[in-house]
Amino acid sequence: MSLFWAITSAIGMYRTELVLFHFSHCSYPLRINGNCNEAARASEKWLLEAANHDKKRRAVFMGLKAGELTAACYPDADIFHLRVCDDFMNYLFNLDDWLDEFDVEGTIGMRACCIGAMRDPIGFDTDKKAGEMTKSFFARFMQTAGPGCRERFIHSMDLFFKAVSQQALDRVQGMIPDLESYISTRRDTSGCKPCFQLIEFAARIDLPQEVVEHPIIQSLEEATNDLVTWSNDLFSYNVEQARSDTHNMVSVIMQENGIDLQETVEIVGQHCKASIERFEADRQLVPSWGQEIDRNVALYIDGLQNWIVGSLHWSFDSERYSGKHGHQIKKHRVVKLLPKEV
Repeated sequence: MSLFWAITSAIGMYRTELVLFHFSHCSYPLRINGNCNEAARASEKWLLEAANHDKKRRAVFMGLKAGELTAACYPDADIFHLRVCDDFMNYLFNLDDWLDEFDVEGTIGMRACCIGAMRDPIGFDTDKKAGEMTKSFFARFMQTAGPGCRERFIHSMDLFFKAVSQQALDRVQGMIPDLESYISTRRDTSGCKPCFQLIEFAARIDLPQEVVEHPIIQSLEEATNDLVTWSNDLFSYNVEQARSDTHNMVSVIMQENGIDLQETVEIVGQHCKASIERFEADRQLVPSWGQEIDRNVALYIDGLQNWIVGSLHWSFDSERYSGKHGHQIKKHRVVKLLPKEV
């Protein structure tokens, strides 16, 4: 996988293009779960029945292909665990789209509903679509997730909602945060953290607290989160700039440094490269906790690696950022910038 971005402008033709060129920094093998199609199609049906989208939203959702992302990130999960991961992934993307339309108060209300449903997926009373979907996938998640994994998942989702509330406030105020503040918030709005708990769930492991609190494990998670998030900011920049959405590292760096798009995307590309280098360096420093725990830690780190490579490939396969042009972009590395929405 090669990822790097430059920009060329054809001013006379009133056209601007993003051009990808070689920057080889991810050579991890891509593995796809053999249960992909069965679980993905069932999960899509589940989401569409639960969300009750109109025709336009249904069409957009079907281009997401979250099941294909999940199959690449959890390649060894059995059908039951993969399906739960699929449902969460579809739920998370759908939730993200809903929350883009919410103000701060609405986001806080959604947080109370969804976290309440996770705390009591059987008895929690709600008639909200998001709450009902939360109860559905989380009740199945609880069947095999260990107690530590469950609590970490709920905590990660709470951080997600809090960060999205900050994003909503920034949107209302028309504010672009500084880079340091953006990175801190983005590590939670990305939704990566609960997805990392699904690595434990899918592998049927529950890492001890001493492991998850170790600085090297936390650094490996942060490096993975950063790669997934910052590369996503590059992939999604085109559609986001068209709708004037500035919750994106490209927009933040341009605003903070007063530099042009070409220089900015090169900087973001370097950040992506550095995150994989950090991941590999940290991997060499993982301590030992004994044979059984070390085996589970190795499974977890392999799961983080799957997220790095799986997310990169999926970004071309999905229609979320490039419509039906993803494979052409992957081949020729040229992205035409969309016009601003009126």
